[in-house]
Amino acid sequence: MTEANKTTESGGKLRTLTGRVVSNAMDKTISVAVERVVKHPVYGKYIKRTTKLLAHDENNECQAGDTVAIAECRPLSKRKSWRLVEVLERADSR
Repeated sequence: MTEANKTTESGGKLRTLTGRVVSNAMDKTISVAVERVVKHPVYGKYIKRTTKLLAHDENNECQAGDTVAIAECRPLSKRKSWRLVEVLERADSR
């Protein structure tokens, strides 16, 4: 979706992405689907590509369907190197 760069205390860039929570079945971990648009190398058509990232959710506050902002951090496990920054939009609770 969107990508914004901010600076950290050490002067490096802090990558943040916005995506949709796909799963929250794990303890303190959410699965976030991030969409990006890429141009096909031969035909030139723009195609949506989805990447699923695991992010750390310390308080287990996210539900499936929420729109969230995540930031890159140190590796927390084999596949988890992102952390939850904020919940931008809550999903409809049914």
